Amino acid sequence: MLSMELENKVSFKRCIREGDLVIVYERHDNMKAVKVCENGVLQNRFGVFKHSDWIGKPFGSKVFSNKGGFIYLLAPTAELWTLVLSHRTQILYVADISFVIMYLEIIPGCLVLESGTGSGSLTTSLARAVAPTGHVYTFDFHDQRASSAREDFEKTGLSSLVTVGVRDIQGEGFPDEFIGQADSVFLDLPQPWLAIPSAGKMLKEDGVLCSFSPCIEQVQRSCETLKSCFTDIRTFEILLRSYEVRGERLESWENHAGGSLGSRKRRQRSTDGSNGVEASVSATIVARPSSEGRGHTGYLTFARLRCVI
Repeated sequence: MLSMELENKVSFKRCIREGDLVIVYERHDNMKAVKVCENGVLQNRFGVFKHSDWIGKPFGSKVFSNKGGFIYLLAPTAELWTLVLSHRTQILYVADISFVIMYLEIIPGCLVLESGTGSGSLTTSLARAVAPTGHVYTFDFHDQRASSAREDFEKTGLSSLVTVGVRDIQGEGFPDEFIGQADSVFLDLPQPWLAIPSAGKMLKEDGVLCSFSPCIEQVQRSCETLKSCFTDIRTFEILLRSYEVRGERLESWENHAGGSLGSRKRRQRSTDGSNGVEASVSATIVARPSSEGRGHTGYLTFARLRCVI
């Protein structure tokens, strides 16, 4: 991302310049996208941060406020953009996105068709995957959503890799100009089975289609339609389980004979050692499942266009 020059490999080694988009990292669950302006100011609970202090610093820098608080200035990667973008619709997150890009076999130079655009979360990652010589053509039936998506792709420097169109793919299908040209097609529609016949015409031989649906009834009907001209039909549900890693203070109990009686978290002040047992406190790193696990997002159905012999 950033102003991607097609002849060069994407790199975030350069320094921050005025007009750049920066992801301001306050903590793992609090980030925001900020456009750098010479006279701009960011104010939060950590203090006041002047944009002028950011200019010239490399991405990843730690900067301090007038109060001594600090933030990190991160490059707007596709992964971080997914976490901070405006939600005009429900979006796909990293677990689903990474799986989609792999199973659609998207590589640099591919031509990808997508419907609908929504908030552009997946589109951003698709664009990075096809860069520098490929292209993503994405369609949304809602004119205002399409317009907002174009603005976002301009902001993130992806406009040369993405073309946003306004079209009802369920009712009209994809434009005829793409017949036999697409390497991959992605559908995120309430009735994807209506667009599957058109998607089949757009794909090259051996091309791959993916349909994202939140309900299993949509999957069942889509699979019935796919059987007519697709093969290798598969459906997946991606469930992500994250772990929290933090430091804990553990209390280890030992008797005077040197035998260990086990360890536990320190919950209260040590008692008198008259019973012949002594306690020592040590710090350790503990990993445990996050209390806020992401559940079901949707079903991903993949199918390969059947070759005509």
